[in-house]
Amino acid sequence: MSLTRVLAIAGFVLAGLAVLAVEWAARRPDSRIPTIGDVSALVMRYDVGGIPVGRLAILSFWFWLGWHFLAR
Repeated sequence: MSLTRVLAIAGFVLAGLAVLAVEWAARRPDSRIPTIGDVSALVMRYDVGGIPVGRLAILSFWFWLGWHFLAR
């Protein structure tokens, strides 16, 4: 494996661990940090002139994620 690939994998692993750490901190009693579910619910409710912009953003994110990780 090349050094670039190792660094990319390490970056994704660190990002995943950071997300898990924030989610763990959010679920502690009396925490003021919102959970990932709370943030997604807030984004999903966002509308501009009757167009569900938040839902389109979430759909676009999942499409981008699938395209980059599953399209080979």
